Amino acid sequence: MPRQPRIHAPGLFHHVMARGIEGCEIFRDKTDRENFLDRLSDLLAQPNAPRLYAWALLSNHLHLLLQPTDTALSTMMRCLLTGHAVRFNLRHNRQGHLFQNRYKSLVVDEETYFLELVRYIHLNPVRAGAVESLEELERYPYAGHGALVGQRMRVRQEVEEVLSRFSVKPGRAVAAYRDFIADGIEQGQRSELGHAHGVNQTGGGGDARILGGKAFTAAVLARQKVEKIQEKITIEEILTQVSVCTGVAVAEILGAGRSRRASAARAQFFDRAQKEAGATLTELGRMSGRTHVAVIKAIRKRRAIGDGTKVT
Repeated sequence: MPRQPRIHAPGLFHHVMARGIEGCEIFRDKTDRENFLDRLSDLLAQPNAPRLYAWALLSNHLHLLLQPTDTALSTMMRCLLTGHAVRFNLRHNRQGHLFQNRYKSLVVDEETYFLELVRYIHLNPVRAGAVESLEELERYPYAGHGALVGQRMRVRQEVEEVLSRFSVKPGRAVAAYRDFIADGIEQGQRSELGHAHGVNQTGGGGDARILGGKAFTAAVLARQKVEKIQEKITIEEILTQVSVCTGVAVAEILGAGRSRRASAARAQFFDRAQKEAGATLTELGRMSGRTHVAVIKAIRKRRAIGDGTKVT
């Protein structure tokens, strides 16, 4: 059965889930998690980036509650997940896919499910056994709960927007939010909020991409801009292709080597990754341990020699 195209619904909320292939770990240690959060922070700082309301990283999966703008959500997610997979594989001397199929994304009825999803996502570390108590959850650095109760904000997160739904007074809002989270402990798994296959179990709308009742589902489908899904090559695939074609190892392409052969392969990778996979200069710089300026110089030199096109 062909997969459905994604729904691009600017301004509506999306519950995004990504899991490791065959349940494998996507975060093995603190460095993996910090690398991912650095990448997420960079992407959220881009013009027209989605807004982030809740998030949690577990060893083999992750959750994000995002509100996209006119830029398709898939643009950010491709950069986020592909970049993480390449960095993860290099760190752990691993090959092959890291994530299970495509990431899952549910368009969410804000009125019914927004706060429920904030709670569901932020309780994930408790339910998964990553922390043992709500007190420990407040100090857990790999979920958005801590920022909502006054801890350091690790990524750009819409804290005030979430708390304003509890009270206009900050102190009361935090207290009410804490009570709301505590009440969720007794609710069980709430699988309808985070079904791994994006299935709408409410019985209302009948569309596996939408979490909401019949009226909400109909309204989304009526106004949607459906993303035209075209199978685009990934950054990881481009890197492998360049390595095979040039005979330069992946580690050498992304490493510090300055030989002509390595430099040419690296420039080819940078150029193709930007053109074909939409990689950003910042992302390529982080992957290869180079500055933004060094990346753009390599691309410009290759394009000047090759087809004369300019970097935009």
